[in-house]
Amino acid sequence: RSCLGLTPALTARRLSKSRKAPKSHYITVRQRQPLLMFFSHEKVNPEHLALLLKSEWKLSYVTPLYQFRHTQLKSYSRQLSAFIAAEKQQGFAVEVDGSQSNFRVSFSVVQGMTETEDDAETVLIQVRAGFLRPISEAQRSVWSGWLTCVNGNSDYLCSLPKDFICLPLFGSSGSEVLTTLVQSWFQKMFDCCFGPLEMNNTCLQWLAALWTNCHPESSIQHLKMIWTLPVVPPLQITYTVNPKDAWKLWSSVRKDPCEENKEEEGVSIDIEDVMRFMQGLKSHFYRHFRLDLSAGCLKQVSTALGSATFSGRVKISNSQYILSTLTLLTECALFKMPV
Repeated sequence: RSCLGLTPALTARRLSKSRKAPKSHYITVRQRQPLLMFFSHEKVNPEHLALLLKSEWKLSYVTPLYQFRHTQLKSYSRQLSAFIAAEKQQGFAVEVDGSQSNFRVSFSVVQGMTETEDDAETVLIQVRAGFLRPISEAQRSVWSGWLTCVNGNSDYLCSLPKDFICLPLFGSSGSEVLTTLVQSWFQKMFDCCFGPLEMNNTCLQWLAALWTNCHPESSIQHLKMIWTLPVVPPLQITYTVNPKDAWKLWSSVRKDPCEENKEEEGVSIDIEDVMRFMQGLKSHFYRHFRLDLSAGCLKQVSTALGSATFSGRVKISNSQYILSTLTLLTECALFKMPV
């Protein structure tokens, strides 16, 4: 039954997609869909959207969930509440700000957070703490999390057995203890596995390019990058670029697809665009400071639209481009999953 025990044919098909060099992997996806996707606020509960935008999320990947049903969320809410209560009763240190509170869990569907018919609907999980007065009084949210799949690889999603649901990207905000408990419950209930989703150089460079590309519509205000260089002691460099300069460089390195392709496929970006953009930034830095950033590692990228770190923390600050960001992160989660 385990999701790691899929038939060889299915895993082989997935491997043929995932094991290509990062360059080939991303080009394939970028050619399939227009890269700039605008988010329709009308489809999403405003409270859900506000929660997604206000928090910084710690990312993980999740293998496919066995017999997970979106129609059973009320039952899952009760079961996870009972699981946390049982762990607390057995001595598990479940405390929030030193208080011994009661915990209530709610699962809900975030409508409108899909891009293709193969994507499963996003699921939001909230844990509230408080004392047992009338049910909704004196309770506050102490932990939030979500599972999503935006523009997941259609070949892989269609290859899954019908009893498996793929929501490969998991974000959590709140107590690490509660994160551990929630993940443990999911693993026991749905025979899945969680793992840390660190963002490598390629992923962070993609985000820098994606957000810079949005500058004419939504000012990025700055492009800030943090690099580390392998010297003794380690050298950390903060590189902040004026948004107009970043946009001017980005415009100069972009390929100009023919009008025919624009109409057929929409605006797209490939890995060559990203690499030329980053090389331009590195070359400019080298001319001024005689330090080669190519020898180091990109650890953090931030703009007014969002921020992301090598350790797998992300904050999305602008709802217009949330689907573009989640598409990239979904790809990273699928790419990182064990097979």
